[in-house]
Amino acid sequence: MQLSVSAHSALPRAARLFVCTVGTQDQATDEIDRLLLASLGEGETFTTAQIPTDGALQARAVLRLADVQTATLNKGAREAAAWAQKQNAVSVEANIFCHINAPRLAAALVAAVGEAVYRFDRFKSTATPAALEQLEFIHGEHGQILEQALADAQALLYGVNLCKDLGNAPSNVCTPTYLAETGAAEAEKCGAQAKIYGGDFIREHMPSFWGVAKGSVQEPKLLELSYQGAADPEQAPIVLVGKGLTFDSGGISLKPGEGMDEMKYDMCGAASMIGAFVAAVKAKLPINLKAVIATCENMPDGGASKPGDIVKTMNGTTVENLNTDAEGRLVLCDALTFVERFKPRAVVDAATLTGACIIALGHVASGLTANNQDLADALLAAARETDDKAWQLPLFDEYKEQLKSNFADLQNIGGRPAGTITAATFLAHFAQNYPWAHLDIAGTAWKSGKDKGATGRPVPLLMQYLRQAAAQ
Repeated sequence: MQLSVSAHSALPRAARLFVCTVGTQDQATDEIDRLLLASLGEGETFTTAQIPTDGALQARAVLRLADVQTATLNKGAREAAAWAQKQNAVSVEANIFCHINAPRLAAALVAAVGEAVYRFDRFKSTATPAALEQLEFIHGEHGQILEQALADAQALLYGVNLCKDLGNAPSNVCTPTYLAETGAAEAEKCGAQAKIYGGDFIREHMPSFWGVAKGSVQEPKLLELSYQGAADPEQAPIVLVGKGLTFDSGGISLKPGEGMDEMKYDMCGAASMIGAFVAAVKAKLPINLKAVIATCENMPDGGASKPGDIVKTMNGTTVENLNTDAEGRLVLCDALTFVERFKPRAVVDAATLTGACIIALGHVASGLTANNQDLADALLAAARETDDKAWQLPLFDEYKEQLKSNFADLQNIGGRPAGTITAATFLAHFAQNYPWAHLDIAGTAWKSGKDKGATGRPVPLLMQYLRQAAAQ
């Protein structure tokens, strides 16, 4: 999909979308737009028509927004996108919007149209791509600002789609090697650096991670991505850490068979961090950034870890593995120790970590926990700005009691109460030497049922957080 900005429509025979807000619809100068706006009932926001023009029918539409709040923009954009994807080309009339809100409208529309035209048909015999090829924004005054907004929106859309593509790929294709090599190739393609550590390094230096990976014939990988975008090359980096379980059978604590196919999505934390990293590099954010992806399979092989096994982690803490299906934290704990070497400004991890998060927050919000309130506030502000919702949960010291083991320093589960929080409490033990936040995306990273597929979340939240951090 090509994006462009023009002072006047440059796309011949393009469908046209006029956008305004309640209170500004009288500024519409085109008679068709006025008639369509007048046809909207109370509470209605969108309508379309086919208008005879030069011997053919031209698709016309109007979108009337109640306000310019982010949630309103996103909802209206999704409604318009369902129509726009069926057109070959669309010109969006945005002259009514100011230099602040015109780029916000453009970003919302690009994201919504990008979602509407997204297809994952790599494995289908017959592809059915969306019709839309060109999306043009018309503004007589703020073209330069819109050009930058479209470049930023396109970078974000690339990262979101990369996250979706990785998540939707089947686990026999998206193995740990594939995930690491694809992430490395995407980073290097846009000018960043990549390093992949193999099974020998993990076995020798990351014993908890190895304890999860050793039951699979697939070699585990640790991917390290690096981008120096700040003017000061010595500026402490922000580090993104992603859980990349390309398939999670539960190990010896085997999951039920129903729905187990969706455990290919247990690498969506890794996919979202790769997507956010690549988007940030494509947008040339002035920031030093790292991403660390810990990826493996969790399988019930004869050599797999067993319930009751005790392992030593990378930082020397011993852990009693009471449930091999609580494996994500056993992988992430070593990754969180690994990133200490970067002397990070902040560390944010994302993981499809607990089913308990779905019980707590459903599929609406990602769960957020942090050992630093300023970092938590920055992520929550990014969530509000993008409407990529997150909700903070506490890390009170009392939750540590649930992780006490009779035989090791920690146990990897804390029972049914507060399962999302005790999982985060476990991770917090390994993140004491830097500001750290954890996003549990078990309920938001993918959809089930007839709409099954990766959502690309929380790439928008992460990208906005990185923009805010780069501006400081």
